[in-house]
Amino acid sequence: MMNSIQQSEQKVLAAKTAVETLFAEGAIFSGMKIGLGTGSTAMPAVEAVAELVRTGKLTDIKAVVTSFQTSIVCERLGIPVYSLNSAAIGGELDLAIDGADEIDPECHLIKGGGAALLLEKLVEYNARRLVIVADSTKEVSHIGTGFALPVEIIGEARVSVMHALQQLGASCVLREGVKKCGPVITDNGNMILDCRWQEPIDPAKMEIEINGIVGVVENGLFTRIRPTVFIAHGDGSVEQR
Repeated sequence: MMNSIQQSEQKVLAAKTAVETLFAEGAIFSGMKIGLGTGSTAMPAVEAVAELVRTGKLTDIKAVVTSFQTSIVCERLGIPVYSLNSAAIGGELDLAIDGADEIDPECHLIKGGGAALLLEKLVEYNARRLVIVADSTKEVSHIGTGFALPVEIIGEARVSVMHALQQLGASCVLREGVKKCGPVITDNGNMILDCRWQEPIDPAKMEIEINGIVGVVENGLFTRIRPTVFIAHGDGSVEQR
């Protein structure tokens, strides 16, 4: 029996397994348009894609990234980066691959722990297929009461949006910076409210209701696209669903 592997090792295992599987299936292919995500689980996937490029197995790919972090990593690894608006991309992608902060049994997601939720949603809702890679700690029975749901807001609307979210049953806190005084400012120049509920929420309904609040830019619920999920477990296995 394989010894239990740590969370960091599970992240790498899930990412590498996903990329290898997708390449073998032909879902990752030369000439494709690919969305590349953000965070500690997405980065090993970006590195696995870069290895295919480095070895010549994957050529002429065009990447659209979800953050400054991923853009810088792609620059270092030799993956060409384009805008979603570029004529070469045309506003749609063949595939996007990313991590998640929570995954429920219906494969609804919470994303945005790294404050990249707006670009993640732009990229991933405009992809023909979304693949999520995760370690076993990301599996939950329901969404809303555990990992805080990030809501990206216009700064001037902070108080009014907080009041509206409270009417939806949420407790909200403004996300504060680490090694920075004051709130986190996203790559898009906005602020983040982190929200939790005492009871489980209906993710699909809540995604729509939150985005209907004036001053909300986007929220971290992902329910409108059903992803393929690769989850690595402590015993070294990788579940695909």
